[in-house]
Amino acid sequence: MKKVLFILFNLLTITAMAQSKGRFEVYDFDNFKLHVYYTNDALGDASYIIEGKDALVCMEQPLFKENVAEFDTYLSNLGKPITKRITNYHVGGTGNHDIVMAEGMPAFTKGEIYGGMMKGFVQAFGDALTEMPTGNVSEVAFDTVQTWAGVTFEFRHGASSDFPGASILIGGKVYYTHWTPAKAHASHLQISSPAAIDAEIAEAEKSLASGAELFIGGHGGAAKSETVEFKISYLKKMKEIVKTNKTQQDFIAGMKKSYPGLPGEDGLMELGKALYK
Repeated sequence: MKKVLFILFNLLTITAMAQSKGRFEVYDFDNFKLHVYYTNDALGDASYIIEGKDALVCMEQPLFKENVAEFDTYLSNLGKPITKRITNYHVGGTGNHDIVMAEGMPAFTKGEIYGGMMKGFVQAFGDALTEMPTGNVSEVAFDTVQTWAGVTFEFRHGASSDFPGASILIGGKVYYTHWTPAKAHASHLQISSPAAIDAEIAEAEKSLASGAELFIGGHGGAAKSETVEFKISYLKKMKEIVKTNKTQQDFIAGMKKSYPGLPGEDGLMELGKALYK
């Protein structure tokens, strides 16, 4: 895990100058709306607003000042009170507001791995980052269902290979995981070992079985079920290629042959390093 975060820090240092303002998408469900904020920041983060009839819930608020300002302005324009702010995998710009986190995650964010990552971000991005949160933190137990703003939030364990955050089923319609499924080659930051392949397959299959219609994540944005199905098929093929190829070079060649032209080919070398340590 430490090596993964060190690689992440170096990658983000290189891409820091790519940051620009984001954009919003809105999805309308039976009793709530989901507002997806694509930050377009150097981390590829996404933030969310769940809009009930009379109140709002925020989730994974942005980390960069420019995005915080844009997000907060949009939030204010919705004209409804905020009943909860969820910080799941990503500490963000919640200021002095109280937040909720999955059980165990508050301690993890203060530990060597996550704390070290955040210190690295400060070194890389400096004044572009917002101030760290100062509000009170409460924990939500796994395998419980909370109702906020008239919408249910079911807190499930996330992928076993990931941080101890939650996968959250929102209103029975939207499934949140750390990484949004995508029709692209996987990042070595997500698939950091052969065991992570199995963990991500298991989590993706759980998400499909949830009955959700939309799949979102802290990195990415929103995707439909067909993208989750692609992810499962892709990861099973990856597992097969790892099993039948003994070298990193043969793995890369096998992935390119199986998925010609798939976005993210330039990341296959780092993915191969992670899988052939």
